[in-house]
Amino acid sequence: MTFQSLRKPVRNVRRFAFFRPPENYNSDQPENRKLKIEGLTPILNVSNIVESFEWFAKLGWEKAWDWGEPPSFGAVCNGKSEIFLCQGGQGSRGGPMPQSVGDDETGGVWMSWWLPSPADVDAAHEVAIENGMMVTMPPTDEPWNVREFHLRHPDGHTFRVSAGLEED
Repeated sequence: MTFQSLRKPVRNVRRFAFFRPPENYNSDQPENRKLKIEGLTPILNVSNIVESFEWFAKLGWEKAWDWGEPPSFGAVCNGKSEIFLCQGGQGSRGGPMPQSVGDDETGGVWMSWWLPSPADVDAAHEVAIENGMMVTMPPTDEPWNVREFHLRHPDGHTFRVSAGLEED
């Protein structure tokens, strides 16, 4: 039984798209030296995968699949976005807590989540606060024309929950 056969199918999310060159591939040709990436899935090291599934669910993510008994690897999905979760492996977690609003000298993985509008950023912030989640920076209009807030996962990963601002 392979890892792939243990996965549960979820919507149209592409997984495990490994690069396989065509049979006529010639690495001496410059146009063949470029990979065509069809997807990118971050992997977060988590201390408890079941609790992480629950944390993401509070924000509208859905558990896509899990693997193992008990599960130690799995994924959450939201629309076309997917994040793998690995209990106790594949990367680091933790690190220092933010010392002030906007402090980015922390541990874990940083990621940006792009929402449709600034109003959605504010609504997501309200959901995070209502669920007792750690917000390390409130919604802020940044000079680079983005509204965002920073949300910290219990294992130290930080999510920049963002949306573009309309240009004047």
